[in-house]
Amino acid sequence: MKRRDFIGAIAGATATTAMTACGQKDEPKTAAMQPMETVEWKMVTTWPKNFPGLGTGANRVAELINEMSGGRLHVKVYGAGEMVGAFEVFDAVSRGNAQLGHAGAYYWKGKVPASVFFSSVPFGLTPDEMNAWLYYGDGLTLWEEAYKPFGLIPNPAGNSGTQMGGWFNKEINSVADLKGLKMRMPGLGGEVLKKAGGVPVSLPGGDIFPSMESGALDATEWVGPYNDLAFGIYRAAKYYYTPGWHEPGTTMECMINEEAFKALPADLQSIVRNAMKVANLEMLSEYMARNQQALQTLVEKHNVELRYFPDSVLKELKKLSAEVIEEEAAKDPLSTKVWASQKAFKEQVSKWTNVSELAFLNARNL
Repeated sequence: MKRRDFIGAIAGATATTAMTACGQKDEPKTAAMQPMETVEWKMVTTWPKNFPGLGTGANRVAELINEMSGGRLHVKVYGAGEMVGAFEVFDAVSRGNAQLGHAGAYYWKGKVPASVFFSSVPFGLTPDEMNAWLYYGDGLTLWEEAYKPFGLIPNPAGNSGTQMGGWFNKEINSVADLKGLKMRMPGLGGEVLKKAGGVPVSLPGGDIFPSMESGALDATEWVGPYNDLAFGIYRAAKYYYTPGWHEPGTTMECMINEEAFKALPADLQSIVRNAMKVANLEMLSEYMARNQQALQTLVEKHNVELRYFPDSVLKELKKLSAEVIEEEAAKDPLSTKVWASQKAFKEQVSKWTNVSELAFLNARNL
């Protein structure tokens, strides 16, 4: 070998050895260097596809997960009826046919009696109080206990705020006016209506307007002006009543299939849970921003008559609500435990709400 070639070979070998020693060559690829592996999830919902507030709230959870994970976890959203029916969401996620389900917990009363306490309770917690109970009381822990037998992990993922009392084609001047009234009203509110002599009907949102238009329903509640305007319910009813005594602060849920969740690495698990927290805040903020705009349109453009339930009606409904809640809570041990927790929390936190927010609102309205 020529001297020049020999020296070059020695230099090359030395450089290779140095690079290997410094970890710059022949190292195993780090996770960041590996081709990105994408996990595909499906989300089924009880809401019509892209429906304002609720449907878009489900979309927002998916968007946040996609963005926060850098595309490592991709969620595709299916509206009610696209993959499963609105009231089949719970079972679809429990079986693993979908990994996520966006809904209202009170729809699952027949499967999990205690579920009604995790959505909204008549004359119960406000949106802020509900979040406080879930995040800083026993609420979320009890909710997880309720869904555990079904292989589901529940999460708050939105709140519609204080709702409206509903749409009626006749004036409500006394509780007697509710007798025989066929009204779409799910959850505990529906049980109170039944006790008052009405006929509660549970329907998914997409069926409300056709049922009102055809006369299959005499009255309906849905959410509030923002959603009710979108559904065009004003075309089928004249009177719009407030307040929403039956749903003072309705939490929306996003349930996760437990097996699919546990298969994720820790950082993606954290992203999923925190995306739902962000969506919970955003939905409540959106309803606060949109509802008055929509109510003004309903009243001024569509000549809807805004009415307030008489105090006598509200007092009687409050009395009946207390009876119904205690009856429902006594039906199974878990419901008893959940209601005991929420009731105690309400008694404590409402004192602060009265001293702070209520006192301020009264002062602001002087």
